[in-house]
Formats: sequence, C-alpha cells, structure tokens
Amino acid sequence: MIYLWLKVLHILAVIAWMAGLFYLPRLFVYHSRQVLGGDSDVLFKLMEQRLMKAIMRPACIVALVTGALTAYAAGYGLGEKWLLLKLLGVVGLCFYHGLLERHLAAFARGERPKSERYFRFINEVPTLLLIWIVVLVVVKPFT
Repeated sequence: MIYLWLKVLHILAVIAWMAGLFYLPRLFVYHSRQVLGGDSDVLFKLMEQRLMKAIMRPACIVALVTGALTAYAAGYGLGEKWLLLKLLGVVGLCFYHGLLERHLAAFARGERPKSERYFRFINEVPTLLLIWIVVLVVVKPFT
C-alpha cells in the first residue's frame, strides 16, 4: 500500500514541477520585454520568485525523493537499462531547473540574461525530456 501512496505523491510532485518548468521560461519571455525598474518588472520578479520558492523547488525535491523511494519499493535497481536512461532524463530536468534558477537570479539583479527568443527556444526543453521519461517509464524497453 505504501508503494501506491509513494507513486501518487511522485506523480503529483512531477506534475507541479513540470508546470513550473513550463511556465517560468514563459514568464521570462514576457519579463525580458519590460522596462527595468518599472511596475511590470517588479511584478514579474515577484511572480517568478514565488513560483520558484513555493512550487518548483519543493515539487522538485518531493519528486526526486518519492521517485527514488518508489523505484526502491518496486524493486527496480540501477541494473535496469530503462531506469538508467530515465534517470538521465531526470538529470537533464535538474540541470534545466538549475539553468532557470540562474536566469531567475539574473532577473532579480535587474539583468536581462538572454533574449526573448532564447527563452522561447529553451521553453521546449522540458517537453522533450518529459516525452523521453514517460516513454521509458511506460514502455520499459531493454527489459
């Protein structure tokens, strides 16, 4: 029974984390257009900080912890090729999250780290990683 509850928590945390990974770069797209120090600039900083602090960081931690516990409870080990490839996708999401953290800090300092076009482009990264991960979890190739 604990396995099922871990799985529920993991899925919910992943959904929340992914929502933030999709939404924050979109906020950066619009934020990059704003005048430094203007009302909109201040509002975007607040929205971005709250999204990261209240949703993305906690959801990331819960997703990683419950994911590890769920894999352990299911009896999966690092000898499973599909799991190793899935973890590679998860590492990619973690690096992407870290990149967003860096951009968030730059915006908070009043910098414009990259162009609007750049943020539109990187907004596609979590979609590709999500597809990679879901296919590996559902299909479990190489077993």
